[in-house]
Amino acid sequence: MKNLATTFVGCLVTFFWLSCLADETNAPKEVSDLPNWVSGSIEPFHADLSEWIESSSRSLDGFFGSTDALTIENDSYLRLSYDAEWFEGKTNNHSLGVRFRLDLPTTAERLRLVIENEPEEYRGTLASQEKSLNTSADRSLRGILIGIKRLSSRDKRQHWNAELGAGVKLHLLPDPYVRAITQRQWSLATSPWLLHSDNRISWFNSDGYSARTRWELGRPIGEDRYFRLLTNVQWRETEDTLEYSQAIEFNRRLSQRSVIRYSGVVLGESSSNPAIEDTYIEIRYRRNIHKGFTFLDIAPSLHFPREDDRQSRWALNISLEMYFRRYIERMDL
Repeated sequence: MKNLATTFVGCLVTFFWLSCLADETNAPKEVSDLPNWVSGSIEPFHADLSEWIESSSRSLDGFFGSTDALTIENDSYLRLSYDAEWFEGKTNNHSLGVRFRLDLPTTAERLRLVIENEPEEYRGTLASQEKSLNTSADRSLRGILIGIKRLSSRDKRQHWNAELGAGVKLHLLPDPYVRAITQRQWSLATSPWLLHSDNRISWFNSDGYSARTRWELGRPIGEDRYFRLLTNVQWRETEDTLEYSQAIEFNRRLSQRSVIRYSGVVLGESSSNPAIEDTYIEIRYRRNIHKGFTFLDIAPSLHFPREDDRQSRWALNISLEMYFRRYIERMDL
């Protein structure tokens, strides 16, 4: 495992050097890190597939909804990803992922028909979610969800925003589901602090009930830095245990195409005997390597897991993602 430790230290030094660079926003605005022969090969394919995804979703939306489908904002997309994880003392993991979402916003007033293959309820344990470099930890095509959700017209900065949804998951057998989501955002008087709350309760016929709440307290520190505290609590009937996590994050934008995040995370479970399962620190570097649709993430971390008697364990995660959509921005802090 010495090679893994050496890799971690090398990455750590590299990221520290990157974080100490002067502001890059005045540097020449390059749009790609890929050689010309690579970009020349993928761009026509990306443009054709992105246009097909958008036109297909708008055509389907127009069939169910109205002619507004040709002009209204549409959130349909396809994401291809490759993930590699090295963890000291464990088998290395490599996986390919496909995630898609067809968004049909004009089916009816405040109603939206959505077709997707990776619902939030199938993201796994909080531990797997925290280790994941992007928004979904489950890479398998476990079924396609077709459902209708009712949107709220309330501004979450002024009132609780509620969303109700129901539908069916298409797998070997149809699997009906219902879910309710609430969101709220508070600004703390005249201070720059913002408090966000995101809550979800769901029922799937095959898996039973699940519930999750997420609270985030954060504030900007200058124009290109952001600090946040995150609390997550989750319960799933299939596991019948309460999971929780607490994280502290410091985010910095290095340039228009690169961000870096320093975080410390505590993961715990509470069944009959509450316990801290893992504590770790992580540095995550994310770069837009090609024209806003191809991204590279590198995240070395140092863990102190309970199952190893709190002995330190090195880990390294690498993720490559390509998005197919007309317009997408994934460089937020």
